[in-house]
Amino acid sequence: MRVLGVDPGLTRCGIGVVEGDLGRPLRMVEVGVLRTSSSLPTAQRLLALQVEMQDWVDRHRPDAVAIEQVFADANVSSVMGTAQATAVAMLAAAARGIPVHLHTPTEVKAAVTGSGRADKAQVTAMVTRLLRLDAPPKPADAADALALAICHLWRGGAQRRIDEALARQGAAR
Repeated sequence: MRVLGVDPGLTRCGIGVVEGDLGRPLRMVEVGVLRTSSSLPTAQRLLALQVEMQDWVDRHRPDAVAIEQVFADANVSSVMGTAQATAVAMLAAAARGIPVHLHTPTEVKAAVTGSGRADKAQVTAMVTRLLRLDAPPKPADAADALALAICHLWRGGAQRRIDEALARQGAAR
């Protein structure tokens, strides 16, 4: 299974593709950060994200897209930009019929490190270890995108196997 992970942001949007499945080694396919200039109008920034996001989706043809769920913050403008970048990622996947799954930061940290309270350094260290990378992905947005993909592979993969087993049981009756 191939998952595209997105750590949404209007200025820096982490993006990464990971392949793997339950009981199989994980492999990083590609990782990066999509950037837009804060000097551009918001509509132009969103368009730039959309073009790059669609390119990633078309090049990597993921089975699923995992996006960090936006959470409330005191900084409304930051939340708005994150929500807008989230919508761009969702639309890029939906336009190609790819399922979208949202994961909370706590869920991702717990899946990757074993603790929902892990800090960014711990998440980056585990992503580096799990993917057997020579160096930690930088900046943190890139590592977070890979962590989202890993979280979905492990959590979404388990649910997919349950659904498949139930379907087989139903067909056997």
